[in-house]
Amino acid sequence: MGADKFEPLQEAILHAKEIIKNADAIVITAGAGMGVDSGLPDFRGDQGFWKAYPPLKDKDLGFTDMAKPQWFFEQPTLAWAFYGHRLKLYNKTEPHSGFAMLRELCAQKNNNYFICTSNVDGHFAKACFDRDKIYEIHGSIHHAQCIHNDDGNIWNMDENSVLVDEEKFVATKMPVCPECGCVSRPNIMMFYDHEFNPKRTWAQRKRYEAWLNENENSKIAIIEIGAGLAVPTIRKHGEALVKRFKNATLIRINPADSRLNPQLGISLKLGGLEALNQIL
Repeated sequence: MGADKFEPLQEAILHAKEIIKNADAIVITAGAGMGVDSGLPDFRGDQGFWKAYPPLKDKDLGFTDMAKPQWFFEQPTLAWAFYGHRLKLYNKTEPHSGFAMLRELCAQKNNNYFICTSNVDGHFAKACFDRDKIYEIHGSIHHAQCIHNDDGNIWNMDENSVLVDEEKFVATKMPVCPECGCVSRPNIMMFYDHEFNPKRTWAQRKRYEAWLNENENSKIAIIEIGAGLAVPTIRKHGEALVKRFKNATLIRINPADSRLNPQLGISLKLGGLEALNQIL
């Protein structure tokens, strides 16, 4: 491959460095691709999902099928096998070195930052970012709620809250609602979800909006990492921020879906950790 093939990417990397250098506020937006470099499974397509969850292939159940609240009413032991396995996986997995690079960047900007992520793994908090500066738009697997009451309590879960028989893929221990004693569910926004309790995410969003208003006239660098097209919430949010704030620029990092209107910012067709190593 000729050197000319690398020039656009190298130019984009230099441009990204310049944007970050000149910024006085940082917004980190992250999708599922952020966790791949930590060793978390890529659920893109049923084959990738079934590789992580072989028992569900026999049932012909994909990620979209399992990520629905109905299972907690119909087959809670199966539902909690899926989410309990993910809880254990996220607990034992360490955030990759890119998190530390981003944390150092934020420190250089006098900690004038906020994180907006669709990930439910809790890895930004685990990587020691300020919990009051994290907006988890789809909730967190580390918190649970009642399956019936979408306005009740939300409580913390630890790795002992759920026990799973991996061979049979059924939960042998499930958290129950402290208010009514029924089976609980993770405080995660699922597909076709009318029971999600939004109180925790609303509080996070309120803090995020207040921070954005405080930085209305700041030079904002939006670093988007691993946000795909399947559920494009994070991608659309970053693009909306650029349109909302005159001094905001988007840096889109994605090895597959890196397309971006040049008027909104620049794109780097790289994996998350690889790109962070290049620009930070």
